[in-house]
Amino acid sequence: MADDKRSLLSLIAGKRHHNYGYPPESFDRNKLPDIDHQFLPAEHLAAFAQALSAPDPTPASEDALMPSVRSPTDQTFVGLDYTRSGSTASVNTAGLPESAINSNGAQSSMFITAQNDWAPVNEKVKHRRRGRRKKISIGRRTVDETREGYLYGLLKWPFLFSVVLWIIGLGAAYIATRSYIFLYEHYIAWTGKRERLRRSMRATNNYRDWVRAAKELDAYLGNEQWKEENEYAYYDSKTVRRVYEQIRKHRKAAEQEGGSKQAVENLKTLTEACVKNNFVGVENPRLYSQTYYGTKNLVQHFVDEVEKSTQFLISSRQLPLDEKRALFKRMHANYGRTALCLSGGASFAYYHFGVVKSLLEADLLPEVITGTSGGALVAALVATRTNEELKQLLVPALAYNIKACSEPITTWFPRWWKTGARFDSVDWARQASWWSRGSMTFREAYERTGRILNVSCVPADPHSPTILCNYLTSPDCVIWSAVLASAAVPGIMNPVVLMMKTLDGSLVPYSFGHKWKDGSLRTDIPIKALNLHFNVNFTIVSQVNPHISLFFFSSRGTVGSPVTHRRGRGWRGGFLGSAAEQFIKLDLNKWLKVLKHLELLPRPLGQDWSQLWLQQFSGTITIWPQAQLSDIWKILSDPDPHRLARMLHEGQQSAFPKLKFIANRLKIERLIEQGRRETRLGVRRGSIESIISEEDLESLLRTNNTDEETTEAEVDEAVIEDNFHDMIKTPKQSRSQ
Repeated sequence: MADDKRSLLSLIAGKRHHNYGYPPESFDRNKLPDIDHQFLPAEHLAAFAQALSAPDPTPASEDALMPSVRSPTDQTFVGLDYTRSGSTASVNTAGLPESAINSNGAQSSMFITAQNDWAPVNEKVKHRRRGRRKKISIGRRTVDETREGYLYGLLKWPFLFSVVLWIIGLGAAYIATRSYIFLYEHYIAWTGKRERLRRSMRATNNYRDWVRAAKELDAYLGNEQWKEENEYAYYDSKTVRRVYEQIRKHRKAAEQEGGSKQAVENLKTLTEACVKNNFVGVENPRLYSQTYYGTKNLVQHFVDEVEKSTQFLISSRQLPLDEKRALFKRMHANYGRTALCLSGGASFAYYHFGVVKSLLEADLLPEVITGTSGGALVAALVATRTNEELKQLLVPALAYNIKACSEPITTWFPRWWKTGARFDSVDWARQASWWSRGSMTFREAYERTGRILNVSCVPADPHSPTILCNYLTSPDCVIWSAVLASAAVPGIMNPVVLMMKTLDGSLVPYSFGHKWKDGSLRTDIPIKALNLHFNVNFTIVSQVNPHISLFFFSSRGTVGSPVTHRRGRGWRGGFLGSAAEQFIKLDLNKWLKVLKHLELLPRPLGQDWSQLWLQQFSGTITIWPQAQLSDIWKILSDPDPHRLARMLHEGQQSAFPKLKFIANRLKIERLIEQGRRETRLGVRRGSIESIISEEDLESLLRTNNTDEETTEAEVDEAVIEDNFHDMIKTPKQSRSQ
């Protein structure tokens, strides 16, 4: 009832607000599919609540100094209160499944209860006081981590305060420098007709209108002349022109009726030589940073010709099937894959919806998607819905289902005072389950949509390695638990337990019940892990972290956003402005590294914050949606439909300049994937070989010797060897069903 009233008030207010081109029905919550559907069973929520109240298998800081043995029959394990164990609610064991509780009301054997193999499990041990325990464990390094030395102990805090004060001064100087650059561009660079054309371009609501406005602005600024000139220092124009002419000649000869075998072989050799990641610099972002739309005409002709040649090789009957299969395997290994990476940023993450919407409408949404913290929530929605479902959901009315921060201060402040966390983990699990269609696992999401979801999680232990959850590393892990773990910022939500779905559909703790937290603290953009698991070497990063967006500045322009004066050869804000910005930013980075490597930073809330600014936050293409200053004050608040409409619009506007570059990349990548699908041997549509990767399939075959349930999965070993990495793609038609 309250949501219907909110929807009615929003429709009335829509007459007074900017709708950003959305029709009135886009603000109606009743038009959203599954808006009131409860995907999460009660027993799954109870299993999660029980896992949170279980003993943490990770020893606290003081345990490293004096180990203690915990007994599973100890009364501290029965009817635990979340407020004592660092969570946010209490557990009533009477409502939990009987299989999870033994006769004494204690935890079952799914949890590790002895800290050492030699220690008796049921030995009674007198524990130290909780108050003393809390003071020691929070925000303090262990003995092994503490550096010794008289000078270190004497100079640590004075040096820390001096460096922090210097960093604050550099931050103030940086803000002043960026303000100067803004005024310089506003009153000198962007004036007259060029400013009117730019405003017209930014006011568009769809990509077709944006392209028309961008071409008009390019023509006015003289950028079309730059496209016609082949020479440019950032790519090998002579090689591109020579290869383009040769491949075009061989393709036409091969297409002729009765074309010679030699012409086809020459075309195959040339095409394979060209289909490589950033071949002779044709994928250099500089080639797309001199105009608002497009690139050099020679580069565009070259990409189009490679596309035509690859299409011919797929359909050609003059090449044996095994030769074509080997060809596309090599091309896939050399060209790689593209991934969409969605950063964290609390409520700033809702700008990702606009980025995803622009890619979806242009049919440019990559299959590999990764999300961290708030970006994990958006990635979960994208990876568990088909294209048609996403088109219905990515509208302003989606705001009615964003209720994570709806609690009043009278509710969350007492919780924060008692537990150190503002939000309740169990309540967030209930809400996050809608975004992942209930307790869907990473493997199930991949089988449903063909998209590969990745979520970064950081273990509660500061020295344990991070994990990138996906259908290879954690196929049975429940998505909503990974989303919660990736969003568990210290002070906002306590670390949570990842959950795993068993064969009978019930949930149990993943990784022995260890707890995990916000992935942005260490790996906001997991580029290395994506390359390791999925051969990703082209990344589209949507970056909305407010502490990072402030320092994003490209003095020479970015993809689809060139420097306007001196025909793109000038500096933003003039040379002095750009030089000052670079100098201050590099100096800030230096002093942040000094704090990290000299181990001067304390650990507020028990967390190492040294990587907060020192990670890699950008990719091959980095999209920076333009936020408003008011978003900072609303960083932990839910958007209303009109605020979400603005965020959708700004997200789309920030992605439009990058779409041409992405389209040129994906048109070749998708043809390679098509060639791999059409040249497979012995793979039926919908069979297990077309769903899971070869690594998973080999693991399954090794398990068949001991598992009677999988003995029917017989696969020819020769096919496996001949189709390396050819078994990780679901038919494309499944994404549109």
